[in-house]
Amino acid sequence: MPYRPAPRHPLQIRLRALPLSASIALGMWLGFIAIALTCWLALRVLFTEQLAPVAQAVQQLAQPPVERPVPDIPSQSPLFEHYTENLRKNAQQQALDQARSNSRNLSNPNCQFWLQQDQTAPSEKSRANVLQFCD
Repeated sequence: MPYRPAPRHPLQIRLRALPLSASIALGMWLGFIAIALTCWLALRVLFTEQLAPVAQAVQQLAQPPVERPVPDIPSQSPLFEHYTENLRKNAQQQALDQARSNSRNLSNPNCQFWLQQDQTAPSEKSRANVLQFCD
């Protein structure tokens, strides 16, 4: 018996525009969302490690500064007395240097006298009078 193939029926394809357009639009929209989520996740993974020091610095700036305790140095301590004496001498020396360099003191005879006294025979009295009479 010879083999007879079945008769071929033509395949009918119906093209409906509305479901086809809707499925294409949905596929594009889902593809866009997938790409956006992938980019967001990649940026988050890549830049989290690089931005961690910046985020930590911002957090530290947002917090109020920590008050550091002042060391309790007794006022009778020899180091403290030496420190205050040096501060006083430095302030006095700056004031004397400023009085010597001020051009307005050239016309003040009292200032000129005590500046000369302090230069030739420096003493506490001469320094005090320079500070008193000179601007």
